[in-house]
Amino acid sequence: MYLRIIISTIMLLDMQALIKKISFAALTLTSLVSCGQGQSASKIEKMENNAKKMTGLETATFGTGCFWCTEAVYQEMKGVESVVSGYAGGHVPNPTYEQVCAKTTGHAECVELKYDPKVVSYAELLEVFFRVHDPTTKDRQGNDIGPQYRSVIFYHNEAQKNLAEKAIKELNASGAYAKPIVTEVAQAPTFYKAEAYHQNYFANNPDQGYCAFVVAPKVDKFRKVFKEKLKP
Repeated sequence: MYLRIIISTIMLLDMQALIKKISFAALTLTSLVSCGQGQSASKIEKMENNAKKMTGLETATFGTGCFWCTEAVYQEMKGVESVVSGYAGGHVPNPTYEQVCAKTTGHAECVELKYDPKVVSYAELLEVFFRVHDPTTKDRQGNDIGPQYRSVIFYHNEAQKNLAEKAIKELNASGAYAKPIVTEVAQAPTFYKAEAYHQNYFANNPDQGYCAFVVAPKVDKFRKVFKEKLKP
């Protein structure tokens, strides 16, 4: 299953570094680019509310770089009922975005998923995880550089740990990547929900510059590769 993964980075790197550092309010580059829309904010809100009433959901926590990208992809995946952006793996309680960006707290930008194992398996979540980012670059995704952008799988039980380690072993053995995978596999620590403006970021800001140049291509790529896993 994992052998189908081929990393194809579609980013305008020089623009990416510049865009993310500009204030969020100023990033409205609609005249420069038109991007695909993700799940609507109202649809996501309905999904999140429904998830609170559901039973039998399991939890997965992944870091693939900027959590705006990770969140937008998994929100479109069938069986994923809730996606929350936040911080995990550091040593400072309740960190702020500014503290995490300062690279002093040890946290990674992550998403915490609630998924229905009767609809989607953890192995399928892992397949998407390895497909939507480059797990061979330490503390970096494109021009997003720092420990907060590290590739990480925080497992919640031994079964998740074993599946994650098996996937990495198989991918390295297959030669799917030119370099060894550096994804960290660690027991899930305390997860701190990020600030409200980070939640459902792509859905709420589809024309913002970083979303248009970086997030949208990843979402479009996910839709093409995993058509059968998309929500209706």
